[in-house]
Amino acid sequence: MTEAAAPARRDVDSEVVDLCRELIQIDTTNYGAGESKGERPAAEYVAAKLDEVGIESQLFESEPGRTTLVAHWEPEGVDRSVAPLMIHCHTDVVPAVADDWQVDPFAAEVRDDMIWGRGAVDMKDFDAMLLSVVRSRQREGRAPRRPVRLVFFADEEAGGQLGSKWLAQHHRDLLADCSDAISEVGGFSLTVRDDLRLYLVQTAEKGLMWLKLIAEGRAGHGSMRNDENAVTRLAAAIGRIGSHQWPQTLHPTQRAFLDEIEKAFEIEINHDDVEATLSRLGTISRMVGATMQNTVNPTVLRAGYKTNVIPGHAEAELDGRFLPGGEEELIATVRELAGPDITVEATVHERAVEAEFAGSLVEAMQWSLEQEDPHARTIPFMMSAGTDAKAFGGMDINCFGFAPLQLPPELDFTALFHGVDERVPIESLKFGARVLDHFLDKA
Repeated sequence: MTEAAAPARRDVDSEVVDLCRELIQIDTTNYGAGESKGERPAAEYVAAKLDEVGIESQLFESEPGRTTLVAHWEPEGVDRSVAPLMIHCHTDVVPAVADDWQVDPFAAEVRDDMIWGRGAVDMKDFDAMLLSVVRSRQREGRAPRRPVRLVFFADEEAGGQLGSKWLAQHHRDLLADCSDAISEVGGFSLTVRDDLRLYLVQTAEKGLMWLKLIAEGRAGHGSMRNDENAVTRLAAAIGRIGSHQWPQTLHPTQRAFLDEIEKAFEIEINHDDVEATLSRLGTISRMVGATMQNTVNPTVLRAGYKTNVIPGHAEAELDGRFLPGGEEELIATVRELAGPDITVEATVHERAVEAEFAGSLVEAMQWSLEQEDPHARTIPFMMSAGTDAKAFGGMDINCFGFAPLQLPPELDFTALFHGVDERVPIESLKFGARVLDHFLDKA
């Protein structure tokens, strides 16, 4: 009898730590408003790593230094009858004030079995996981099930105007043939007990509407009475909007999430008091709680130039986030609360994103997690913030957040996004690489 050949060793996580650290050490800080250190060094790094294993890539610049990388990964053995899967990342990061950190935010120091640095969870961890898996499979001749479009976007942290939105406008053909996409902020674990971990897959994200309020009044001397004070009018409007209690609206994604929470925790949720249940989820309740209704937060005020001069003009900026289908309610409510003397202008309007938590791709997520964690259960959730998925409007691409990480139960994961001392556990990083490798067999 001939002895069966041993299965090929899958070495997908051996270099993920080095890749993550090297990416963090490339300072790609994005200060917003078109200001950035530039993503080109990171894009060139990724291109070189892909080129080493025979994968060609293209670099696209919306402005000098604002670089997005696209690679068509279609090695021999893929099923070309299936539409490509897009796996998209971004290489820019938000600013970090070094004096606030315990470590240099761009040194990628290893401490307490974690990699510390700006971008460790947003999202150079997933950049590294993807590179590690693709390089390993390419070296070993293991093709993914279907064609894969690898995209490393610029400018995500400032809304994608110089990254995903620019590419979607100027090179739509590079994205539009994809039927599904995965990216950040999903696939991370929530430990219920030793024999059950929930992995939250992002299937929806709230829309975004940034608003400007403008109050006009009568300028005058600060010592005089003035019943047409622009500051007073604006302040009253801001007070009404900021204290408004938005009604809870359970979107289908939230209902599905709460149904799974009921099963996992063996509790009955009072839908009239969902917040009480969310408090049992620990720190993740901040992210989930923000998706129970529309929200509008005043963030910027501008008025006046001298203490003894009443200005004739005052402005405020608001950050509005709406549930899928809720944008009309948001703007109408703000206009009503602002009152007839306040002009309301929408300065940024980004669509909400949602996909059905069903089908073969979702099944592949569950299966791939089970290969590394037999106690895994995937559940859908909605994110309050936004991703590059907002740029794919009109392309019929099902977008999910699936950057798998098995996290220590005590880690306040959501606080690490844009936070001080951002860090990712090394074992979580390696776990994610292995899960992503399994996923490409089935996706």
